[in-house]
Amino acid sequence: MHTLRRLLYTSVLIAMLFVAWFYLHVHSSITLSTIPYEFSVRAGSNLKQIAQQLEDDGIILNKWTFILLARYLNQESAIKAGDYLLNENITQLALLSYLTSGDAKRNAVRFIEGWTFAQLRQTLNEHPFIKKLTADSSEQEILRLIGASETAAEGIFFPDTYYFLKNSSDIEILQRAYRMMQKHLQSEWASRAESLPLTTPYEALILASIIEKETGMESDRAEIAGVFINRLRQGMRLQTDPTVIYGLGEQFDGNLRKKDLLTDQAYNTYTRSGLPPTPIAMPGLASIHAALNPAETDSLYFVAKGDGTSHFSTNLTDHNKAVNKYQKQQK
Repeated sequence: MHTLRRLLYTSVLIAMLFVAWFYLHVHSSITLSTIPYEFSVRAGSNLKQIAQQLEDDGIILNKWTFILLARYLNQESAIKAGDYLLNENITQLALLSYLTSGDAKRNAVRFIEGWTFAQLRQTLNEHPFIKKLTADSSEQEILRLIGASETAAEGIFFPDTYYFLKNSSDIEILQRAYRMMQKHLQSEWASRAESLPLTTPYEALILASIIEKETGMESDRAEIAGVFINRLRQGMRLQTDPTVIYGLGEQFDGNLRKKDLLTDQAYNTYTRSGLPPTPIAMPGLASIHAALNPAETDSLYFVAKGDGTSHFSTNLTDHNKAVNKYQKQQK
């Protein structure tokens, strides 16, 4: 009986000592190696992996106390992925609260509707928190690295804001933008209007990129799509300036001349029938939707009115009158 009582007292004492040690450990301030101290928690990491990382980085002294603390407070799955910045020494309890608060720094890069692949690459290369693994890569090498099936990179990335951890690679971001474009394109293709003169989702992407560059107003988007669809159905040339400008590349000085419209090249839709060989920019979701769900219209022509909207005509005579009218107004 005496031995049993002593064992019980010893067990209680050990438990009390453990609780006291644990309390002091999680409430004691950790001395950081440098201040401010930056670190990242990657998406998909479990509690043990996070605790091991924190121990390896010297942020906590013992991973098991951090694991026990998170489990005791039922925060095992509440830690948010992201970039974190510590400006002062911190306790494990405060650290856990910080990691579960959703206050992680969100690094972002934004791709704009209508941008070319060259503009997208420049943005990635200039971002201070992105690891540049493709800065010296060719377009074909980039396509291989992201697993793309297309032979050209133009237009295949979805314009959006992408959040990422510091030092994420440009390849990771490009892969996300590519997958996002594929997701939206396939979804819109599945719900497309009937009897369109488009045989593949890629052709829809090409048309959507032209609509993106031609559209100044959201209200005109479906109507402009309808004009291009009508032209494709009738075998008329698209005759759209943005494709010619894209084909000129660095030769374009901001002034599109008559000789540019008459000089044949792969993207000159004044000299060649059908769609150009690739998209000419990144189309947004609205332009993709318009390309696959155009307005039912008899219009075959449109001209910019100078206020962001367009005037539509069903015949060349009316179109020429509209061109004269709005060109004079713009002068």
